[in-house]
Amino acid sequence: MWFAELVQQYERLAATPKRLEMRGLLVELLSKVPRDELRPTVYLMMGELRPEFEGVELGVADSLAAKAVALASRSTEKSVAEGLRKTGDLGTTVEELLTRGEPRLGADPLSVVEVYNGFLRIANSSGEGSQDLKIRILVELFARASPLEAKYLARFVLGKLRLGVREMTLLDALAVTFADGTKEARAAVEAAYNRSSDLGLVVDHVARRGLEGLAEIGVEVGRPVRPMLAERSPDLADVLTRMDGRAALEYKYDGLRVQAHIPASGRVKLFSRRLEEISAQFPELVAGLPGAIRNPPAIVEGECVPIDPETGEFRPFQEVSRRRGRKYDIQRLQEEVPVRLLLFDVLVAGGATTLDLPFPQRRTKLEKLVRESELVRLAEQTTVGSVTAAERFFETAIAAGCEGVMAKSLAEGSTYRAGARGFWWIKYKREYTHALADSIDGVVVGAFFGHGRRGGRYGALLLAVYNDQSDRFETFCKVGSGFDDATLETLPGMLKPHELREKPDSVVTDLAPDVWVRPSIVLEVRGAELTLSPTHRAGVGAIRPDAGLALRFPRFTGRWRDDKGPTDATTTAELVSLYRSQIRQIPKGNPAESPP
Repeated sequence: MWFAELVQQYERLAATPKRLEMRGLLVELLSKVPRDELRPTVYLMMGELRPEFEGVELGVADSLAAKAVALASRSTEKSVAEGLRKTGDLGTTVEELLTRGEPRLGADPLSVVEVYNGFLRIANSSGEGSQDLKIRILVELFARASPLEAKYLARFVLGKLRLGVREMTLLDALAVTFADGTKEARAAVEAAYNRSSDLGLVVDHVARRGLEGLAEIGVEVGRPVRPMLAERSPDLADVLTRMDGRAALEYKYDGLRVQAHIPASGRVKLFSRRLEEISAQFPELVAGLPGAIRNPPAIVEGECVPIDPETGEFRPFQEVSRRRGRKYDIQRLQEEVPVRLLLFDVLVAGGATTLDLPFPQRRTKLEKLVRESELVRLAEQTTVGSVTAAERFFETAIAAGCEGVMAKSLAEGSTYRAGARGFWWIKYKREYTHALADSIDGVVVGAFFGHGRRGGRYGALLLAVYNDQSDRFETFCKVGSGFDDATLETLPGMLKPHELREKPDSVVTDLAPDVWVRPSIVLEVRGAELTLSPTHRAGVGAIRPDAGLALRFPRFTGRWRDDKGPTDATTTAELVSLYRSQIRQIPKGNPAESPP
């Protein structure tokens, strides 16, 4: 197929915003393309050279593309820059330059395959001399192109094709062109794409053997599956109603969703929710996952969550996001932002796909598959059959530093629906419009030994507030963030005079630090919010029976309150008041989150 035929259809596609009209144009185009050229044609139409998850990029900077345009159009780089300032689009600029220039006689027309292979050569060129090679290939393509062809060549190079074609519209067109266009055909085409994430693979199979060919596309380790997505719900009562009164609840971790592909041999690959390969950003997971999976090949899904190395507690999502897209300083970031992968589903176990199994069976397979460690663990989960039980688990999740819970259906039809969103999975989380507005003065009642870089000294402190009604100190957080090295060096000497072998009678907590400390030292902390907690005892029963208050993501401000004695610290009543003053977005009628 000639490239000129393709770009003529590009023009028509770019001119219409109507999806049905766009689908008709795609059907017309696909019907004309020779079978062995369908795959490159589809990739070019989507502005890709390979499926997105392979990460194949041209690597052509704007300046390099402009230089190629200048050479091919026999213009100066200054003329190209002036044209670009007027049009704002290199494609339109090169089209105008070539239209004004001398006609090129005798130039061989470009084919779709030639253009595609030329772009592949550019993408695969690297090392010394690669820039010169890229320029030569681009100049050759532009020199043989008509003004309209050059316009789309330039736009493709810069990733600005502007056709408006989306995956779903193309899938519609494939179902019409190579099947009968029914809902069933469309569903089969989309299902194959969701399993493979590769439009080129889908068009190749459906063009050769129709819907039967699509059945050949299975789940394959190394090729990401489009993730199953959850719906939202305003309250836990609604969640259970939708799931017939019984559901699996999991912690909803505040992390980065990861699909991990572990082959029987070879390199582990990690993919983000958007199917980008992110293996390079998390080398510890790549190295650790083979030992965590008992029966590879396997595909597992989970949340990559930042962990405080001293307390073992979760850190905010913003910390793990620092590692996304990084190519340098990975070793340093590993130390500064350690992570843990918390697995919640399995898509392939022992080489066999598990997508068609109900969720309870997938969870059982996942539990048998995973060998837990500090680096890789199973997501915390329980089964609930009442709103009260759901609320308790939700509070536990919040106290653990999570942003809410995920409810998953236990029904027979609870298969893994790749690429789909539905009420088989429901997320429920509490949102605040503001973070905790005030700091808290906490009393040190215990200390925990450090790990890693903090080995051999204290790494975190257990803090309490003062209950002036019972004359007791009730814990509300374990803090390990905010301490610099100099402060950590002084902690042993500071705490030594107050260390105890047993818990003081005046301290109320369900936690057990490595060293107990007599309530004497006061320091200032800040955090994201106050949450209900099953383990901390501050204000227990004031908001909910058997639940105390905890500070989420606590951080030492650097201020020691030497001016305050332990009974001058923040009181339990003040902590309860702070909790109640938090501005919440709470749906009406939600018993789990109604104001106390």
